[in-house]
Amino acid sequence: MNLINQNFFSRDTLTVAENLIGTTLVVGECEGRIVETEAYKTDAASHAAKKTNRSALMYETFGHIYVYLNYGMYFCLNFTCEQTGVGAVLIRAIEPIKGIELMKKRREIDDLNKLTNGPGKLSMALGIDLRFNGQLIGQSIKLRERADSPQIAISPRIGITKATELDWRFFEKGNRFVSHFKATKSTLP
Repeated sequence: MNLINQNFFSRDTLTVAENLIGTTLVVGECEGRIVETEAYKTDAASHAAKKTNRSALMYETFGHIYVYLNYGMYFCLNFTCEQTGVGAVLIRAIEPIKGIELMKKRREIDDLNKLTNGPGKLSMALGIDLRFNGQLIGQSIKLRERADSPQIAISPRIGITKATELDWRFFEKGNRFVSHFKATKSTLP
């Protein structure tokens, strides 16, 4: 499978968020198929609602890694988007493929179903922290194109209190590694 390059991320954030479903995330010896994402632009729930030092990557780059610490405990992995706009895609969940024992060791759990089904969980399993922030995709984190055409569903984003009406969460319908929230919309055409 071909690697995804920076140009993939030059497009609209929602398009990128949807198109990332089914791609393979590679970090060192660990790999996982992306099964859930969320799009963030300049909406009220986004760090980019106001330009700050933290959100500058969302304004100034596309195809870069944006990592932040959530609740002072969990790192969250995002990819910046839009060559002429502002945005980032949060990687919410992956289906573990390779390096599973290392992921389990990092998470200190044995339950495969709970290993990477949330943004903090997958970052911990993959060893992602602030050292990755600002790097160009393709360096320490690589992405491979889809091998198939997943059935994608949409819903409002989860775990936020602002801009909750936006259906900017994308996930593979029926995948057991998706966060434990149900979609409120039908699958995309």
